[in-house]
Amino acid sequence: MASDTSNMPTIRPDVSMLFQSIEQAFTTTSLGDHRWYLLTLAALVGGTEPLLADQLYLYIINKSNNRDSYQRQKVVRSLREALVKLVSIIGVCKPLEAILAIAKVERPEDRDYSFSREEWANDSENHERGMSWLRQIYTHNTDSTLSLFDAHKDFRWISTEITYGLYLSDRQNLDDIDTEVVVLVGIMIQNLPLETAWHIRGSRRIGISLEDVKTMMDCVRKVGEFMGTKLDRIPSADNIEKEV
Repeated sequence: MASDTSNMPTIRPDVSMLFQSIEQAFTTTSLGDHRWYLLTLAALVGGTEPLLADQLYLYIINKSNNRDSYQRQKVVRSLREALVKLVSIIGVCKPLEAILAIAKVERPEDRDYSFSREEWANDSENHERGMSWLRQIYTHNTDSTLSLFDAHKDFRWISTEITYGLYLSDRQNLDDIDTEVVVLVGIMIQNLPLETAWHIRGSRRIGISLEDVKTMMDCVRKVGEFMGTKLDRIPSADNIEKEV
C-alpha cells in the first residue's frame, strides 16, 4: 500500500541538485541504479555532513519505485548497512548522527526492525570470512600489508577480526561491489592517500572498471566541493592501475 508523502519534510534545493548530479553521473557506469546513493552517503557521512543523511533518504524514497513500505524498508536496510560498515572506516559518531537523522523522518510503517549481527561471534568462521574478503581486495599484497602491523598486532587483529570479519565481510544486505564503493569513498573523503590507493586497487581487483572508478572518484570530489572538504592528497586511478 502506497504511503501518503504530502506531509514529508522537504529537500533543500542545493542538496537535491547535488544528488541529481551524482545520480546522473552513475548512468554512464555499469554500477547499477542504487550505488550512487551508497557513494553519496559514505561521502557525506565520512566528511562533514552526516546530518544530510535524512535528505538523501527522503530523496530516494520519493522516487516512484520506492513508494511502498516494503521498498522503503529495503532502502533503509541498505543505508543502515552502509553506515554500519562505515563505523570501521570513520568511527561510530558520524554514522550514529546519520542513522538518527534518518530515523527522525521515517514513517512508523516504514521502520525495519531486523538485527543483522544478532548472532555474530568472533570465532573461526568470522576469521575465515574476514580473511577471504581481505584476500580478494589485497590478493598478493595481503601478507606484506598485514606485516606492516608486526610491531602493532592490535591493529592487525582489528583489521582481520573486526574491520573485515565483523563489518566488511557481512553480505546480508550489501554485496561485494556495494561494500567496496562504501569503503573506497569513506576513505577517500578523509583525504587519506595510502589507504585510498589500496582501495582504488581493490575496487579494480573485484571487477569495477577503471572508468567507473574514475567516475566514482569524480563524484566524491563533487561532494567534497559541496562540503568544502579538501581532497589534495588523493592519487589518481591511472597512477594506481599498474599495481592492479
